[in-house]
Amino acid sequence: MELRRRHVAAAAVAAGESLKIQKHAGDSSIFPLYLTNAVFFGAFFSVAYFLLHRWREKIRTSTPLHVITADESAAIALLVASAVYLFRFFGIGLSRASVDDDLSDEEIIAKEDGRTPGPCPAALSEETAVIPSPIPAKVLFMTDSDSLSTEDEEIIQAVVSGSVPSYSLESKLGDCRRAAVVRREAVQRLTGRSLEGLPVGGFDYESILGQCCEMPIGFVQIPVGVAGPLLLDGREYIVPMATTEGCLVASTNRGCKAIYASGGATSVLMRDGMTRAPVVRFATAKRAAQLKFYLEDPLNFESIAVVFNKSSRFARLQNIQPNIAGKNLYIRFRCSTGDAMGMNMVSKGVQNVLDFLQSDFPDMEVIGISGNFCSDKKAAAVNWIEGRGKSVVCEAIIKEEVIKKVLKTSVESLVELNVLKNLTGSAIAGALGGFNAHASNIVSAIYLATGQDPAQNVESSHCITMMEPVNNGKDLHISVTMPSIEVGTVGGGTQLASQSACLNLLGVKGASKETPGANARLLAAIVAGSVLAGELSLMSAIAAGQLVKSHMKYNRSSRNITNVVS
Repeated sequence: MELRRRHVAAAAVAAGESLKIQKHAGDSSIFPLYLTNAVFFGAFFSVAYFLLHRWREKIRTSTPLHVITADESAAIALLVASAVYLFRFFGIGLSRASVDDDLSDEEIIAKEDGRTPGPCPAALSEETAVIPSPIPAKVLFMTDSDSLSTEDEEIIQAVVSGSVPSYSLESKLGDCRRAAVVRREAVQRLTGRSLEGLPVGGFDYESILGQCCEMPIGFVQIPVGVAGPLLLDGREYIVPMATTEGCLVASTNRGCKAIYASGGATSVLMRDGMTRAPVVRFATAKRAAQLKFYLEDPLNFESIAVVFNKSSRFARLQNIQPNIAGKNLYIRFRCSTGDAMGMNMVSKGVQNVLDFLQSDFPDMEVIGISGNFCSDKKAAAVNWIEGRGKSVVCEAIIKEEVIKKVLKTSVESLVELNVLKNLTGSAIAGALGGFNAHASNIVSAIYLATGQDPAQNVESSHCITMMEPVNNGKDLHISVTMPSIEVGTVGGGTQLASQSACLNLLGVKGASKETPGANARLLAAIVAGSVLAGELSLMSAIAAGQLVKSHMKYNRSSRNITNVVS
């Protein structure tokens, strides 16, 4: 694969030059690098001493300094050659200084936009960069199928024949990676289709056993970009985003820049509670109503809360909302869950309460621990109105000059577009919680990067974007209201190495030791702040007529894919 590097700092230039020289010396010289360095060091200091000694003699004997003998000429040439080598070896540039330091933001952007179009034009260098030797695809996507042992072959045949269940390979082999390789080969033979291109090596399969994914055969690579700094509540955050959509990270980054230049954004957490709603059934509607009245009685709440809270040291029951449909009763429990997203935690608490209620209502039939009144991973009005997980409002005032210079539009255009698109247009479409431009884009990207449940993007992306002129119409007040951000910083995919690293980048890795739940609440605020940036940038692009142009420029690869693969 052909790669190009862009100079981003003088230190990077120095390091790159040094590495290139070392590599060149190691590849082309018949001597080891340390001997080559020793020779040039010795030559430099020896010749320098020789010339100084000769020039001192000339001064002492009143001989003109410009009169140079043949051996002195040779010594000067050797001095220059050794100095050039040593300067290049230590990465000291002699002929090129950084010119970007004196450019304004707009000049730099113009310079970037003038680069050769491609999948990522801003990353292409104007100089001839070092092109590493391509890594064979066989190494990148090694499956170990060529090195399968006789025992592995026997197990593969057993899986193919059905005598050994595929799901039992981890326990049978006692090696999660080996189980993935064997299962992968069995799948290829069963289907007759190749899985080349789906990597299996280089992943810790022990970390997902019994936690994240069953019967693995490899892993999918999703690039992670960063947007920011996002200035939120007085602190700066670099936001990781995992996505395959061009322009998304760049657009969010532009929104972050506009927010930063305007003094930052602020957020408010309104509610924090995960829900679970079992469905139970009675013989009559009257009997179901009796349980409903029982649960709504404040005198009974304390005893129910004690039973519920036994499920976890972090679970704290907040309220109970029962709704009846004939002889069926749907009971929506809400509780705090610390730094965990909390689905398992609240489910255990609900089970404890159902067992407790069974003694007073022995005729209660539990149909399901979830009756969809929760409502999980579905667009539902109850989440839009009552909230689920973290309910957050994030706002910022964007200055007029920032809107003109950074966003290339006007306050009037943004306000008008927001009303007609996000509010009126969504109302005509009958949207449920979809009164925004593309909140789900940012939510999904951050969820994938930080190990959240990507399916909960459905309700987590409920968002209404509001814009209105302030300060006599000069500036723009923008806000996003998101009632159902479901995130956690412990449990599930947050414990995987890559996702844990992204959480660490945000400063919210693991459980908060000072205040339980603080990390998860901060992550929810960062999600809302990033959505604010994404909404601001996309709406500005649409208002300025830049949307199609930017996508055609950055989301369309002009590369020859066959050359890349080969």
